[in-house]
Amino acid sequence: MYIDFLVEEESAEVALRNLVPKIVGEDIPFNIHAYQGKLDLLEKLPRRLRGYSSWLPDDWRIVALVDGDRQDCKELKAELEQIARGAGLVTRSMPSSGGKFHVLNRLAIEELEAWFFGDVEALVAAYPRIPRTLQKRRGYRNPDAIGGGTWEAMERVLQKAGYYPGGLPKIEAARNISVNMDPNRNMSKSFRVFRDALREMVA
Repeated sequence: MYIDFLVEEESAEVALRNLVPKIVGEDIPFNIHAYQGKLDLLEKLPRRLRGYSSWLPDDWRIVALVDGDRQDCKELKAELEQIARGAGLVTRSMPSSGGKFHVLNRLAIEELEAWFFGDVEALVAAYPRIPRTLQKRRGYRNPDAIGGGTWEAMERVLQKAGYYPGGLPKIEAARNISVNMDPNRNMSKSFRVFRDALREMVA
């Protein structure tokens, strides 16, 4: 099996390069294509998927990962599904797939940083001045429901701990945190859904 990941930005790419082998094992080959933001990915996705449809081997899988960004998640997922159907590809969510599909669409709720908040031990390993009790504090107990944007919340937490006073470098932070993450202990529901779908896909 081979997996192509389509993600909206480089921070997601560097995170997945660390996370995917931990989720599916070291033996599954994969590549990651990062776009210049969510709008860029959604705009180019139809053409990209149509390109795949003409030659895609049976043992290839395409995983599209986008941030929820406070959008209606059902509508965004439906948009991704429609794009895949329009390209003539079968998705995991199609009732007619019978377990045989080429495309897996997944959302990070509401942003990739929620997955980082889901593993406070990894956060502390990367940035030791962050309090270990963070996940027990009001507003951080449910990583997918952090208010005001998870990217902004991550910047606030890191700056309060004395890191990055000039602003959060998303790519650097994604690399530092993801290398310490353990997929089996993550508290983010959207991460667990992503993790479990990947494992089921390669089983």
